[in-house]
Amino acid sequence: MATQTTDILLEAGTNELEIVEFYLEEEPKVSDDAEPNQEDQTLEAGHKPSRKGFYGVNVAKVLEIIRMPKVTEMPEVSHPAVLGAFNLRSRIIPLLDLSIWLKKKRVENEPPKVIVTEFNQVTSAFMVSGVTRIHRISWEDVEAPNKYVSALSSESITGVVKFDDRIVFILDLERIVSELNPAMRLQFDDNFELDGYSGYKALIADDSPLIREMIRDMLGQAGFQVEKTNNGRECWDRLVEIKKRAQEEERPITDYVQVLVSDIEMPMMDGHHLCKRVKEDPVLRDLPVILFSSLITDKLRHRGETVGADDQVSKPEITYLARRAAALIEARRAG
Repeated sequence: MATQTTDILLEAGTNELEIVEFYLEEEPKVSDDAEPNQEDQTLEAGHKPSRKGFYGVNVAKVLEIIRMPKVTEMPEVSHPAVLGAFNLRSRIIPLLDLSIWLKKKRVENEPPKVIVTEFNQVTSAFMVSGVTRIHRISWEDVEAPNKYVSALSSESITGVVKFDDRIVFILDLERIVSELNPAMRLQFDDNFELDGYSGYKALIADDSPLIREMIRDMLGQAGFQVEKTNNGRECWDRLVEIKKRAQEEERPITDYVQVLVSDIEMPMMDGHHLCKRVKEDPVLRDLPVILFSSLITDKLRHRGETVGADDQVSKPEITYLARRAAALIEARRAG
């Protein structure tokens, strides 16, 4: 039976998230040195020697968890991780084997499970060995991966959560899908008018170095002055500094920054909580906030509205982001 996850979404702005924890059964290492999140799984009779690697994905991206469906091969698919596609309630959904993508040798001691997801306005599915539970945690408990972990995971890890008995790696499913489908990558519109926004000042918060640079480059080409921060907490601290300077110099906050562009999923402080704090602050609340995230969907848009976001843009639409940022600045000035 399918497991529905849409009824457990958290209230927006609490700086919490829920993750679906799942695992991949892998061939054990030759070395006896086990990683902290790996467990020897050789006890049951008839099972092949294996160990489990634990991973997680934001519940907000999960539509349901199902048994392995009947899969049809897809023509002209070059990557071995793409197993094919299946039909789920009249939707054709591509299926990807996460163990192949992560370069793990999967051991099948039990029927696999399939996690069906929706983000960037696209539905995809990922085959895993099994699903354990759902955790509710604070974004403050999510650590950014170090360079070594990122390199070992093909740059597919966005966060690390340490529990008492294991480590759970939060996967960057957006990166995986965009690598397999170039049409889903952030791309500039060559017909976009790049002039007219000279001098506008934008502050951006995103934990992805690649996306930070793309937003900066795109807004910069449009004439914006751009300052980057690595997550919501760092962005909030910078806003507090700007607010203090504005108060000392008796000038409005918009003399220093005219628009805030923030991702939603970030270690330490997420974009919803950042937006909520901005809109509750008597000095900062007039600053327009745009949430720029793969989680901007029809089902989840209300969460950004709840915390007072002035606009919400789905992540592939990076050119549209500049237009909306400029429109909000101009509307604020006119008002």
